[in-house]
Amino acid sequence: MEQKINTLKVVDAQENYSGLVYNFGAGPAMLPREVMQLARAEFLDWHGSGMSVMEISHRSDEFMSIAAQTEADFRDILDIPDNYKVLFLQGGASSQFAMVPLNLLADKKSADYFHTGTWSGKAVKEAERFCQVNVIADPEVGAGGGQMMSIPEQKTWSLNSDAAYVYYTDNETISGVEFPSIPEVGDVPLVSDMTSNLLSRPLNVSRHGVIFAGAQKNIGPSGLVIVIVREDLIGHAPKHIPSMYDYAVQAKNDSMFNTPPTYSWYMSGLVLKWIKQQGGLKAMEKLSHIRSGKLYQVIDDSDFYHNSINPKYRSNMNVSFTLNDDSLNEKFVSEAKDHGLVALQGHRSVGGMRASMYNAMPEEGVDALIAFMQEFECSNG
Repeated sequence: MEQKINTLKVVDAQENYSGLVYNFGAGPAMLPREVMQLARAEFLDWHGSGMSVMEISHRSDEFMSIAAQTEADFRDILDIPDNYKVLFLQGGASSQFAMVPLNLLADKKSADYFHTGTWSGKAVKEAERFCQVNVIADPEVGAGGGQMMSIPEQKTWSLNSDAAYVYYTDNETISGVEFPSIPEVGDVPLVSDMTSNLLSRPLNVSRHGVIFAGAQKNIGPSGLVIVIVREDLIGHAPKHIPSMYDYAVQAKNDSMFNTPPTYSWYMSGLVLKWIKQQGGLKAMEKLSHIRSGKLYQVIDDSDFYHNSINPKYRSNMNVSFTLNDDSLNEKFVSEAKDHGLVALQGHRSVGGMRASMYNAMPEEGVDALIAFMQEFECSNG
C-alpha cells in the first residue's frame, strides 16, 4: 500500500497560491501544497478503506503499511545505515533534552554541550538535571544580551575526551545561526538537534550517534519527533526511568509502545514522498540557498534592514533582521500581512523580524517578501 503523491487535482477557488498567504512562521510551518491537496482528498477515505487515517488503528494493517513506507522513505532520503534505529515518538524535540542524557550517560558523569542559542541553552539546563555539563563554547552575544551572532571557532572548543557524548543544535531558529558543517569532536558520540534543518541538505548520518528533529519545520505537522539512534547506544538507560523515555523500549516496540501520533506520521510520509519527487536533499539544499541568498542580499544591500549574524554562520532556514527604526516594526508586520506575508515577527526574546523558509516555501514567496520589503523601505526610509 505504498503512498504516492499522485497527479490528483482538486479544483476549487483556492487551488493556486493566488489569494493565499505565505507563512514565514518558525513552526508549525508551511506544508507543500501538493501534500495538502492529497491529504484533503484522502481525509475521509484512505485508499478505499472507508476510514480517515485519523480513525485507523495504529496496529491495523493499513496503518502499519503507512508506518513502514514512511520509515523506508526516510531511510532512503537520508541514506541511513542499517545499524541505526529510526523512532517516531511524541513529546516534541524538547522531550529529547531529557531522553538523550537518560539513555546515553550510562556510567559516565558528564557530557559536552555547544551553547549556540536558545534551544541549545534549554538542552543544557535539562541535561544539568542528570549530569555535569561541560559547555564547550559560549556564543558571541549581540548588543543587549539577546541575539546569538556566531558559533565559536574550533580552536576555542574545550572538549572532554571522557564525556558521554557531545551535543549541538545544528540550526538555532530564534537567532538564525547554523553550523555550516558537522563539528569534528573525535570518537565521542555526537548528538544533534536538527529540528529546523533536517531534510534541508545532504547529511552524513554515520558521523552521529543520535539525531532528532521535531516534525513541524521540514517534515510534517507538529506532534511528532523523529529520532535516529545508533544501535550500540540503545539499552543503557537506568532501570528506574519511565518506560516511555527508554530508547530500547521504543525500539523494541517499533515506536508503538503506546498510540503514536498517527496523523502526523501519515502526513510526514506524504512530505517525504514529495521531497523525493522534487529531487531529494540536493534539490532541497539548492532551493534553500537560492531563497536565503536572495533575502540576505537585499538586507546586506540596504541601510534600512540589518542582519547581525556572522555571515559564515547565517542560517538558510531562519533569516532574522531588524529595521533601522524599531517604531516601524508593528507597521511592517501589519502591512506585510495585508500583502499575504504572515508570521514575520521576530521571537519575543530578540525582537525584530524573522523569515523562516523551510522546504515547502516556494521561491515566489521569498520574491513577494523582497518586493514588499523594498516597497516598505521606499515609503518609510
